[in-house]
Amino acid sequence: MGARHYDESDVRIRPGRGTRPRTKTRPDHADAQSAMVVTVDRGRWGCALDRDPHHRVVAMRARELGRTPIVVGDDVDIVGDLSGRPDTLARIVRRGERRTVLRRTADDTDPTERVVVANADQLLIVVALADPPPRTGFVERALIAAYAGGLKPILCLTKSDLAAPDAFAAQFADLDLTIVTAGRDDPLDAVAPLLTDQVTVFLGHSGVGKSTLVNRLVPEADRATGEVSGVGKGKHTSTQSVALPLDGQGWVIDTPGVRSFGLAHIEPNDVLLAFSDLADTIADCPRGCGHMGPPADPECALDTLSGPAADRVAAARRLLAILKES
Repeated sequence: MGARHYDESDVRIRPGRGTRPRTKTRPDHADAQSAMVVTVDRGRWGCALDRDPHHRVVAMRARELGRTPIVVGDDVDIVGDLSGRPDTLARIVRRGERRTVLRRTADDTDPTERVVVANADQLLIVVALADPPPRTGFVERALIAAYAGGLKPILCLTKSDLAAPDAFAAQFADLDLTIVTAGRDDPLDAVAPLLTDQVTVFLGHSGVGKSTLVNRLVPEADRATGEVSGVGKGKHTSTQSVALPLDGQGWVIDTPGVRSFGLAHIEPNDVLLAFSDLADTIADCPRGCGHMGPPADPECALDTLSGPAADRVAAARRLLAILKES
């Protein structure tokens, strides 16, 4: 039979097969409810519905989100079973725009950035004054990440029973940085008020007392603590980031102890824009200025500043030098 002799009676329809055409139109999920991601574990996200720590659900990522990264602190919209009963599973259908991000790379040569926490207000940099000894380089790197990500940094010094804090704290005096002491025997009167109504990320090397501090602030957290090994490096005691409610008046996000904090994703302007008194000045810098001053940047506008502002420039350039070495 030639092709010209075919008609509609020759068309065969396979039984049981639908004829409705496929569509890429997705539901708008107008009934979705807002939540904050508080835990992440192997493709499942724990979410506090309407940021209520007592109403938590477990959710998976909806297919339409593809591989959209979702981290602790993200604001999401979820649908499905929102009862929170055991063995129930909801779906995350939207991730909100991130207000702030704490990012890092594996090392300074790795161009791939990783968002550690989203939408935090503050970064509490936890450093032990001894055992292990404090490292200014880690603090400076954490400050750079905080400034670039839009978080307010706070330096928290622990183990004050082993060493005095003054000498180490003095190294950051020109940065206008809030510095608090929270040793094991110190009252938390200086720390707790800073966390009220804020989302605060705790960051520090293993063994500096970070989880111990979290347990004092949030007794029901039951985060593991460990002893520092004999070589001065701490054992990892927290393996996943988790958001913990602070008496209904804020959140503490405990992160795993870090061994490295890469800054390959950060540019000089990302840092200086966080210095409100310097941000306007760098607008007068020539294109491509690294803001380091002569001889590398002889026309840097920051060199026109004097007095206390010049001290701030020196402090900012110290951070830029760390970034440049990265």
